[in-house]
Amino acid sequence: MFYMREEIIISLNNPEQLERLYRSDKLRFRRTFKSLYPQIEDTNILRYWKARLDYSAQEMVWGNTKDLLIIILASLVAGVIAKLPALLNINEEFFYPRNIGFILFPFLAAYFAWKNNLGIAKIAVISGVTLASAIFINALPDVQNSDTLILSCIHLSFVLWCVLALAFTGGNMHRIKHRLEYLKFNGDLVVITTLIVIAGGILTAITIGLFSLIGINIEEFYFKNIVVFGLPAAPILGTYLTQTNPHLVGKVSPVIAKIFSPLVLVMLLVYLVAMVYSGKDPYNDREFLIMFNVLLIGVMAIIFFSVAEGSNTAKTTAEYWILFLLSLVTIIVNGIALSAIIFRISEWGITPNRIAVLGANVLILTNLVLVAMQLFRTVVRKDHADGVRKVIALYLPVYLAWAVIVTFVFPVVFGFK
Repeated sequence: MFYMREEIIISLNNPEQLERLYRSDKLRFRRTFKSLYPQIEDTNILRYWKARLDYSAQEMVWGNTKDLLIIILASLVAGVIAKLPALLNINEEFFYPRNIGFILFPFLAAYFAWKNNLGIAKIAVISGVTLASAIFINALPDVQNSDTLILSCIHLSFVLWCVLALAFTGGNMHRIKHRLEYLKFNGDLVVITTLIVIAGGILTAITIGLFSLIGINIEEFYFKNIVVFGLPAAPILGTYLTQTNPHLVGKVSPVIAKIFSPLVLVMLLVYLVAMVYSGKDPYNDREFLIMFNVLLIGVMAIIFFSVAEGSNTAKTTAEYWILFLLSLVTIIVNGIALSAIIFRISEWGITPNRIAVLGANVLILTNLVLVAMQLFRTVVRKDHADGVRKVIALYLPVYLAWAVIVTFVFPVVFGFK
């Protein structure tokens, strides 16, 4: 993906070479040119290419046969891995918590490694980290009610998500622009995968209902043999659609962000007021604290993806005001959660769960404060929004470092408790 970017930049004043690049990989050229266009000097040649690509990009594109076959093969293999407990008589409670991330991320990483023509060294790094992670997580003792095992499984998914980022960016994770493109991809992927899952759910309900009308109960068979392949296939297909049809998928995510950002802001304000009147508090209710942190992560993700979406499309001042207010309210929510975990540590001592949550809350709070400061400069001082996006992108390795510690160090330090 990113070698195409460099080639286009070099060939901006060479119409023949631009045409050769376009014919060599039309989908990649279109996607790369679209992301580059707002950042390069406007000329008659570039305006022509923009008009040409806009005109030719209105229809759904399915790519070539080779791409489709690779996506189908990846979906089938992912489904087979998801069915391993049934095929090899493996305990599902042992297999799925440890290996849920390996059903999806390695296949997406392989797809992007292939599309970006990664070198052997980068492929070796991606494969090595993935394989070492799989060996480590499956070698952990099968201890009942092990907090460190649960934490390791949860944070391992984030580590694999970052490995996928390495493949997506062509090994250029050090570049801010590429990290933001990865965040934008994730936002698009969530939207398109959700649509695919909804469509699949409707098809499932209709299929089961039709067979029940003729007296055949296929529910158990359908879920064990069809759904188990369909679920991992949904994000794989979604990834393919985001890459082959950025002109279609990219139009949906910004609209979703515009709609949900103000709604989430209102919801959070109402929720905080309702929490006071309900008598519930995260200080003495462990389950409530967990849900409070899940809410925090979800809202933070909305802020980050909304800002990342704005890297290729201009946002209005009102939209940045909404994001600024949303970040302030989220900081309040984070502050409550952080004070609650500190209170629980002071009252009942240190546990792996409390240390993990404390570390995550400190990191998130710091990141949110930095983002809020940059958003304030954007809406009040009229500074460029690149500062907001830069803060978000620069902070991603900090989250990765913490995830690595929790995944690989916590089980050993806390004796697999």
